[in-house]
Amino acid sequence: MTEATIGTSAFDRDTAVTAQGEGVYGADLSAQWTIGHAVNGGYLLALLGRALGDALPHPDPFTITAHYLTASRPGPATVRTTAVRAGRTLSTGAASLLQRDEDGREVERIRVLASYGDLAALPDDVRTSAKPPQIPPYESCLGARDGMDPSAVPPITHQIDLRLDPATVGWAVGAPSGRGEMRGWFGLADGRDHDPLSLLLAVDALPPTAFELGLSGWVPTVELTVHVRRRPAPGPVRVAVTTRNLAGGFLEEDADVWDSEDRLVAQSRQLARALPA
Repeated sequence: MTEATIGTSAFDRDTAVTAQGEGVYGADLSAQWTIGHAVNGGYLLALLGRALGDALPHPDPFTITAHYLTASRPGPATVRTTAVRAGRTLSTGAASLLQRDEDGREVERIRVLASYGDLAALPDDVRTSAKPPQIPPYESCLGARDGMDPSAVPPITHQIDLRLDPATVGWAVGAPSGRGEMRGWFGLADGRDHDPLSLLLAVDALPPTAFELGLSGWVPTVELTVHVRRRPAPGPVRVAVTTRNLAGGFLEEDADVWDSEDRLVAQSRQLARALPA
């Protein structure tokens, strides 16, 4: 099978937006990116990121923060964008994703504030103490559908190529480590290389760290902030997610994304609820 390229992938098709007026875009949320009945938050952020990239004068998300207000469902949606400020280096904009409820009323699902720039224009100087995660080779890691009942496999797992570090999947056999860590190789199933928009998906595509803490319920995102640091090199990325504190039914997840050249290309933090099973 010929691998997809940026622009021809299912990811590009399913995050496409259509201009409907000044700052307003139509979208169709695909059921192929769902877990249970809800649409994945990283996929939704990438769709909103695409709309903002069209509405603003700069091409790439540098920082994007989303508050998830209500659960999105597959089907038609509207994205409304507002340009807040446009400077030489960065432009800032806001966006909201809305859908109609059963009574035809418009409901806001997500609200985003983001600053965009040009990643290609950044200098090459890097000074960091961050180190890539130690993950076994791709072929030694576990696929997202390995050992699962085919009838219980979430649709999103058919759209991504996720290989989890065996040290972080004890939850799958009833033996969670209690460490609140999740690590793995991440790519798109059709072979499309990564770009800044797909990094917005990557930070929210692994199973919740709550599973390794011994919880098994739904973990919906309340707020997610992503910093895109560089354009990723071709090939799969490595994602490492950690949680240090679960309290009062809420936890944080910190994610680092590294490309095939051992460069830190994205970072994120989210606040999520840990709901009972």
